[in-house]
Parts: sequence; structure tokens; C-alpha cells
Amino acid sequence: MSFFGFGQSAEIDIVLDGAETRKMAELKSEEGKRERYYLFFDGETISGKVIITLKKAGSKLEHFGIKVEFVGQIELQYDRGGQHEFLSLVKELARPGELQQNVSYPFEFSQVEKPYESYSGSNVRLRYFLRVTIVRRLSDLVREMDIAVHTLSQYPDMNTSIKMEVGIEDCLHIEFEYNKSKYHLKDVIVGKIYFLLVRIKIKHMEIAIIKRETTGAGPSTYNENETIAKYEIMDGAPVRGESIPIRVFLAGYDLTPTMRDINKKFSVRYYLNLVLVDVEDRRYFKQQEITLWRQGERARRPAKLTDHQPGQEPAQEPPTPVTICNIHQQLIDGNIQQRPNTLHTGADTPSDAGDPEGVTRRPGGEPVGDTDLTSPTDSTAGDGADSNGHSATVPEDAQ
Repeated sequence: MSFFGFGQSAEIDIVLDGAETRKMAELKSEEGKRERYYLFFDGETISGKVIITLKKAGSKLEHFGIKVEFVGQIELQYDRGGQHEFLSLVKELARPGELQQNVSYPFEFSQVEKPYESYSGSNVRLRYFLRVTIVRRLSDLVREMDIAVHTLSQYPDMNTSIKMEVGIEDCLHIEFEYNKSKYHLKDVIVGKIYFLLVRIKIKHMEIAIIKRETTGAGPSTYNENETIAKYEIMDGAPVRGESIPIRVFLAGYDLTPTMRDINKKFSVRYYLNLVLVDVEDRRYFKQQEITLWRQGERARRPAKLTDHQPGQEPAQEPPTPVTICNIHQQLIDGNIQQRPNTLHTGADTPSDAGDPEGVTRRPGGEPVGDTDLTSPTDSTAGDGADSNGHSATVPEDAQ
């Protein structure tokens, strides 16, 4: 028994099987630091051993049982007692008794279902961890070890493009188009912005990726927005008929898959925010939700090695490939003779790279202030509502 710091105590270590070769993943800790954890996937077995080391040699440690748990838990900051367990598995390692020497206990949680991905955000944290408990009379000895979990998805069956017309009546009418509505975390967003009507002096245009974290439900719902990336895609006043290309690479940012109504506690969604700023610094923006998903890594097939069996002829080495360097060396060595005629080389293959990104202006386009633009037949009406029922946000002084 340990009473007021006296008596026997122990250190608990958790060692996972295959830890030397297992991949690691980074997650944000409670202190906001980026830490690395062992990575697991849904349905994967978690096994290892628990090592208990007594601190005082020759002294016994009395306990009322030793157990290991695998826990999936959601922690909400606004809820003081907000630790909601959605997964709890328990293995008993030892019955009540005494420990007189250092011991090791193996454990295994076979093919564990892990329904959600690990997440650490502004107001919510979803974590998986192993917890070893030595139950004692006064205070238990507890050791926790966090792991990371990734959920992999297959390529979506339906992945339609996003195309929408928005604007302000008789002032601004634009059409934006994105090539897809669902992107994996290392994908590239490709799109275009078309100016159908411009009667506002636009100074520049930018596009941003916004992460929206929603916690709670009903009247206690709280949204936390975070700008992941921001790009300026146009500088200067556009004219009618102008096309602005968009290309955003997602691989360099800290993104997670889209999470919707996780255990009825929180959601994480991503939006593309298109913002136009006029010369008076008024901002016009339109948000469009996109879906992010995690793609599994493609494993490379190892090269096949054939062993030479006794009594069998060894496999012949593949012939040396014929290259310019090999032919030149054989000419020097005199192994081959140069023929008088030479090979005919064809014309270079034209490059299939597209035009460089930039602004494609209308031929003979006139300045905005001097051009009398007319509204298109399907121009927007009302408070910036488009033909599809979507709305564009209008600054307060423009309403």
C-alpha cells in the first residue's frame, strides 16, 4: 500500500506490436503542439504488451486488479463534463493480488471497429487511446497512450461539377464553375470565373478555403470558422466576357475529411469562399461547400527475387539495354563499325501544355467606366438571388 507517498509504486509502459515499422501521423495536442502518434485504420487489430516496473526492489505492490482499455472519446470544451465515450473495450490483465517483481502482460483487441477519424479542433477533440489501470485502495495508477486513426474512403460514384450564376441586379453578374464537388486531401481544385456583367469597379478578387467547425445542437449551436488558405486570383478591374482561371493545390495544407454529425456532437465542413473587393473596399462574397475525403496510399509492388536452386541452371541476366552511351563505347572499342547512313529524326512533339494562367481579355475590350453594359436575359433579381435560388452576399451600404 502507498499512503501519503510512502510504500510501493510502479511505472507503467505500453509497447505496441510492430511499433518499429508502423507509420506515424501528426495531431494537435491539448497544448496546441503538433505531436506524432502511431497510425491505425478501421478494423485493424491493436496488440502489444503492458510492462509494469516496480520502483522499490524487494517491496510488494498490492492491487485490486489490472486492466487495459481501448477508448474512443469526444471532448467538448464548452461542456465541463464533456467526455463522451463512443467506444470502450476492456481486457482484464490480472486479478487482485500482489506484485513482487516486474511483470509483462500481453493484450490484443482484435479487428476493432473505429468509426470516426481522429480530430483535434478549436472546441472539440476526438481521440482514441489505450488506458492501463492498476486498481488500488486509495489512488489508482493510470497510464494512457494516444493513437491516431484515419478513415479511408473510396472514390465517389457521383462527383458532378459545381456551376452557379450569382450577382446583384443591374450591377454585377458572374458565373463560377469548379471541376468537381468532392476532392481528396491531395487533390487540385480547378475552376473558372466568368464575368457576364460588370458595373462595379472591382479592385481585386480572391478565393479562400474555410473550415467551419460546428458543435452543439439547437440553440446551443456554435460555429468556429478558420481560414485555411487564401489566394488572390485577380488584380485589376475585369470587363464583360473576361475569364479568370482557378487552380488550388490541397496537398500543402492541414486538412481533414469532411465530418457530418459525428456521434451527434460536432461537424466539420469545408467551403470555397469567393470574394470580390471594389475600389471602395466593399466586399462581395459567395460560399460554396465542397466535400473532402481521404484517399488510401497506393502500395508499390516489391520486385520479385528468384533464388537459385541446386541442380538447376541459374537464370540468365537480362541483356544490357541499347543506349547511346553503349553504342558510343562499342564504337571506341571497335566492336561495331559505323554505317555511312544516319537515322532520320522526326519533328519535335508539340507540347500539350496549355496556355499560361492569366487573364483572357475580350478582344477590343473597353474600360469598365466607359462601357455601357446591359443585363443578360437571365440576370439576377432581388437581393442577389440567382436562377437556382442561391444568394450572393451584398454589403450593407449597397442594399
